[in-house]
Amino acid sequence: MSALRDALRDLPDAVFADLLESDEGYVLVVDLPGAAAETTEVLAEDGRIAIEGRREKSVPEGFRYVREDRPLFLDVELPLPGDADGSGADAEMDRGVLEVTIPKRTGGTSRTIPVDEAGDDEADGA
Repeated sequence: MSALRDALRDLPDAVFADLLESDEGYVLVVDLPGAAAETTEVLAEDGRIAIEGRREKSVPEGFRYVREDRPLFLDVELPLPGDADGSGADAEMDRGVLEVTIPKRTGGTSRTIPVDEAGDDEADGA
């Protein structure tokens, strides 16, 4: 059992996530072992995406915890890329893997501003 305890001490406690990009948008994939769609909330707001996940765990009858390091909650907030449209995001959970699809903004975010020659109106009226 001590070898198992030593091995558990060496495990990273980081959140495992991937970010993918295409011309149309982004896909954020986050591992949330033990979490389900009904225990996970994703919120896109103010250029950020917040993920709260909760998982259930139970102790089999006759057992007790010797070591308990697996967190019950995940609460992360990540900045969205500047061209991401959080209002059009979609999320799906499959066997503890959360996949958030975030489209890129299309049109309407920039426009050409015409530049007039200074003094054109004054020259005509003088």
